[in-house]
Amino acid sequence: MRPNFLVLGGTTEATALCRALAEAGIAGTISFAGRVERPVRQPLPQRVGGFGGVGGLAAYLREHAITHVVDATHPFAAQMSANAVAACAEAGVPLVALTRPPWQEQAGDDWTRVPDIAGAVAALDRPRAHVMLAVGRMHLAEFAPNPQHAYLLRLVDPPKEALPFPDATVIVDRGPFTEDDDLALMREHGTEIVVSKNAGGTGAVSKIHAARRLGLPVIMIDRPALPARTEVHSVEDALAWLDHAGTDLGV
Repeated sequence: MRPNFLVLGGTTEATALCRALAEAGIAGTISFAGRVERPVRQPLPQRVGGFGGVGGLAAYLREHAITHVVDATHPFAAQMSANAVAACAEAGVPLVALTRPPWQEQAGDDWTRVPDIAGAVAALDRPRAHVMLAVGRMHLAEFAPNPQHAYLLRLVDPPKEALPFPDATVIVDRGPFTEDDDLALMREHGTEIVVSKNAGGTGAVSKIHAARRLGLPVIMIDRPALPARTEVHSVEDALAWLDHAGTDLGV
């Protein structure tokens, strides 16, 4: 049976994998949660929206004769990743996660590690500062308890609702960004603290490098815990896994 892949996307790694599969002539679909209004154009057919939980995803896998699933969602898409593990187990479909290794603190870094968004909110319970808040549009409302800061927000899409704090600068842009760009951005806005999820990879690491060069403290949000699963960290390793998971990719 020819392989038929479902790629759970939303990252640059997902796009790169889809490009490799398309170039090899492999059938597949990439799925987006729909949180970004302008998803990157993909070389495979795409669907947008949720599946309706574990049962809905398992039903989709059966109905569409999916043979393999690659979870290439953001490392903080914990619910989707957990659902994928459970649904693939229920449907008997092999799963691999194409994910980025987390960033590691290096010499010159000044990190305060917190377990979750609530921990980051608590860490900002301090006198006014200029804060680069790099947590994504979905979490902005959670920082309402700290309206005293001047926030710098860089978002893929403009906020749909009024911001929960009075002093904020919004920059609508899509990465990857360079270290020099982020260095200039932080200097321009007088950034004193950076708040970031530990997304890992290279596409968003420039702000961490820039903070190191400026000697700025970083509130680093740890990744959520996920069920045990097979993980790879490159498109090449994902293709190798697929080639040894009961398929004949010919790549």
